[in-house]
Amino acid sequence: MTTGQGERTPKARVVRIGGREIIAEGLQLNFWADISHRCMTASWPAFIIGAALVFLAFNAVFALLYLFGDQPVANVKGGDYIDYFYFSIETLSTAGYGDMHPQTHYGHFVATIELFTGIFSMSLMTGLIFARFSRPSARLLFAKNPVISNHDGQPTLMIRFANERHNIIGNATARIWMFRDLVTAEGNEIRRFFELRLLRHESPALALSWTLYHVIDEQSPLHGMGPAELDAADVSLVVVVSGYDVIAAQTVHARKSYEHRDILFGHRYVDVLGTSDDGRVRIDYGRFHDTSES
Repeated sequence: MTTGQGERTPKARVVRIGGREIIAEGLQLNFWADISHRCMTASWPAFIIGAALVFLAFNAVFALLYLFGDQPVANVKGGDYIDYFYFSIETLSTAGYGDMHPQTHYGHFVATIELFTGIFSMSLMTGLIFARFSRPSARLLFAKNPVISNHDGQPTLMIRFANERHNIIGNATARIWMFRDLVTAEGNEIRRFFELRLLRHESPALALSWTLYHVIDEQSPLHGMGPAELDAADVSLVVVVSGYDVIAAQTVHARKSYEHRDILFGHRYVDVLGTSDDGRVRIDYGRFHDTSES
């Protein structure tokens, strides 16, 4: 890759989309340009550690500013840096215990800037934490493997999933997309997607489990494709489920991707629904991923 003088070659990044790892090159990314998205997508340990490091960095800088002054803070014996650091923590967090306080114009000026920084940063942190906690999400358990076997006398793709929260997801909808590689008439290799038509793509109330059925007939994009054809076309499946969570009063979404090697031919799911001795419905999640040869 040729670059002009003074230009930096962007570093390649490995990004994960579904079950695939993609090497992204040539994109100049600025860390601070999308900091909100990074804060929302970081894991909780990374988010907490990052927030703690920013907090310590702010206090270290303001403690250094106090150190430059001529006794700007009262009751700091010897003007030790660590005492200014503790005072900075009290000021930035608006705790203000009272044993140490600014006593010069310089000290009040730095404390004023730090108080404004503290109010701004605490408000921002509160908003980020609330946004992370309040973000709607569906707790759906997807079967590890899609299966293909006869259903009502026709070869059918089946994918099973369940609602782990056991609450009601109203007006639930599901769609299955198939991605595959194709070669155009010009010889260019492209990747296209096709929607797989389902026997039933809506459910008025998703509370336990739901199995999606796609009949592999002449109109199906999967028609005539076996394991070898799926591998040659690098087929992958994506399941998208959405619905209204009546507890959270929000629309929730869930997504699951499968590679062609995950599809089991000639298998069907074992039954996980039953009835207890007292007549109640019983579901065995311990066998949720189990299949048997049909």
